[in-house]
Amino acid sequence: MIKEIEMRRSVRKYIDKTIENEKITELLESARLAPSGNNTQPWRYILVKSEEMKQKISKASNNQKWMLTAPVFIVCVADIRCRIKEDVDIYLDDNSPQDEVKRIIRDTSISVGYMLLQANNLGLGACWVADFMQEEIRPVLNVPSDKYVVGVITVGYPNETPKARPRKSLEDIIHYECW
Repeated sequence: MIKEIEMRRSVRKYIDKTIENEKITELLESARLAPSGNNTQPWRYILVKSEEMKQKISKASNNQKWMLTAPVFIVCVADIRCRIKEDVDIYLDDNSPQDEVKRIIRDTSISVGYMLLQANNLGLGACWVADFMQEEIRPVLNVPSDKYVVGVITVGYPNETPKARPRKSLEDIIHYECW
């Protein structure tokens, strides 16, 4: 598994080739199987293939045109209703005070990490895009205000092989017993 992790890259250029439905299902299945706190499984995914929707998402994502070369976008949404059951109005954004927001973002991020590794395993390239504001991306996808869009994953067959980016050594990031 370490080789898969070492080989994973953020791909921003894709060839014009359709991804097989079986591979898309495997990506989503890998995300579904991720762990979550109290097994809440807060993740929800929106599969986007239409050019019209991809254009709108790209525009809401700081107008990143490179995204449009990907044949598939997987929009990753965290659902706070798995933790807050009461029928109360909730509006989520980057300044939301609820502790549960941190938990659903954490858990959804874990599932996205699984998906990114599975993309690499299937010979696909992927990139996690998060350069957007909730109030701009949610209306494009009709995502309710009590959900939090964690990221847009662009997926396709890579048309580039990015070099490895520098990583800190273990000695630089590990503390023992306490800080």
